[in-house]
Amino acid sequence: MSPTTLPAPPEHGHVTFLGAGPGDPGLLTLRAVEALANADVLVAEHEVLDVVRPHAKQGVAEVHTDTDAAGSSASSAPGTGTPQLTVIDGASTTVAVPAARDAAHLVMEAARGGRRVVRAVTGDPGLDVYAAEEMLACAAAGVPFEVVPGIATAVGVPAYAGVPLRDAEGADVRFVDARTASDRCWTEVGASDATVVVSSTLDSVAATAGELVSAGRKPDTPMTVTVAGTTTRQRTWTATLGTIAQTLKQAKVLPSPDGGRPVIAVVGERSAAAQRDRLSWFESKPLFGWKVLVPRTKEQAASLSDQLRSYGAVPHEVPTIAVEPPRTPQQMERAVKGLVTGRYEWIAFTSVNAVKAVREKFEEYGLDARAFAGIKVAAVGDQTAKALIDFGVRPDLVPSGEQSARGLVEDWPPYDPVFDPIDRVFLPRADIATETLVAGLIELGWEVDDVTAYRTVRASPPPAETREAIKGGGFDAVMFTSSSTVRNLVGIAGKPHNVTVIACIGPATAKTAEEHGLRVDVMAPEPSVHKLAEALADFGARRRAAAIEAGDPVTRPSERRPGSRRRRSTST
Repeated sequence: MSPTTLPAPPEHGHVTFLGAGPGDPGLLTLRAVEALANADVLVAEHEVLDVVRPHAKQGVAEVHTDTDAAGSSASSAPGTGTPQLTVIDGASTTVAVPAARDAAHLVMEAARGGRRVVRAVTGDPGLDVYAAEEMLACAAAGVPFEVVPGIATAVGVPAYAGVPLRDAEGADVRFVDARTASDRCWTEVGASDATVVVSSTLDSVAATAGELVSAGRKPDTPMTVTVAGTTTRQRTWTATLGTIAQTLKQAKVLPSPDGGRPVIAVVGERSAAAQRDRLSWFESKPLFGWKVLVPRTKEQAASLSDQLRSYGAVPHEVPTIAVEPPRTPQQMERAVKGLVTGRYEWIAFTSVNAVKAVREKFEEYGLDARAFAGIKVAAVGDQTAKALIDFGVRPDLVPSGEQSARGLVEDWPPYDPVFDPIDRVFLPRADIATETLVAGLIELGWEVDDVTAYRTVRASPPPAETREAIKGGGFDAVMFTSSSTVRNLVGIAGKPHNVTVIACIGPATAKTAEEHGLRVDVMAPEPSVHKLAEALADFGARRRAAAIEAGDPVTRPSERRPGSRRRRSTST
């Protein structure tokens, strides 16, 4: 792609040095999100790209430091070997550079060109050496800059590990970077009774413990070690300075190719390490680290995925159906015209897709939500109601109980010729919808125009990596919300591995799963996706409690498959 002519940039650019926190995307500040939304250029460490990227605007130029970026797409200034950044109007340009110092050059280049630059670093920029150097460079060049603090890794990780750093007596807290600590530093912290927070690596933890013991700390001083803190890969070990090496060995994490992974260690009598079994709020979530397959689109699964995340799970949406227009649109066209001309007393929406189909037809005719004036509107559940509200229509009827066609019929008023001037209901829905709602409305005295608003077809197969994870046991659980999701998932991706927990929304879905050779482990107490998620969380909590009571390690279902201990999760 060749560069296009850009609008004239402002005379001076601007740089925002932004702390992206220790890893959990939810720890970004509101100010950070605002700065990212206005950035023309995003310069970020590779580790935080997934945290900040979702908040950047479309077309932002991305630059990330990458030690493996030899031969990357960054071009060099003639005779300098220094990477150059070309910002392309309206398109996202990604450049990988091999070192933070090269990223600093690109920050200054973009700022001098009048761009709004966000420089994102792990944790807090005030604790980042390179960020401090870049701030000085901006000051020397007269480039305006600001600092948006982030949660420091050394503070955020212990909080997520359930290790408060101070107690009621107000003990001192010392922060040490083991990679740069001098002998004098170790001597000072060893001679004190302060809580020590050490930034280290997994294979250097034992040496760190040895330094503290040599400096005067007792070998029985409590110590916690946390890897991948604040992410769903987080894992914490509790030991003492004298036993941490053996603890890590027994956990089979060392020796390992991952031994260089950063860790945060907390050492001290007052660090609450001994109370961590009661304070570990994050890793003790019922589905912590579980990779859960949700056979829905991201739009359909939004609230469900948020609920799963609240339980500590990592949802992975895979659509099993695709939506297409009806083969003959004339029926839908007549119904929409009848809606405008007063043919109907009610319109009932049984899915988000039905709302979308009617909305698209309205837009085709130049109509908007005002066309619903004088018509009563029903929605089958909260998600459908939300889609209507987004359209500008507040539903008159939503089931008070079960969010289903049956629940809607139970709350639907019978036709009354005295109070209802029109006896007809417009029901736009899928071509494969059940007859429950139609039969129920007819029984209540209503005439129903049952109109095919859209067709559902089997979706395309997911990527090969996802298919392999489904069949190979890479998912801890799968949530089936209908019989069609069972049939379609097996059809496009294969049958889930027998270690995967199978959760079904109701008896009919469970029967279909069993017909496909699947063992059903979880059933929702009522046909609701959110009740299904609750049931899965209860299953996970019971499973965790049983492991703890038996003295066994708490593991995820996918860790039971052959060779799983050798595989490294990539979820965040």
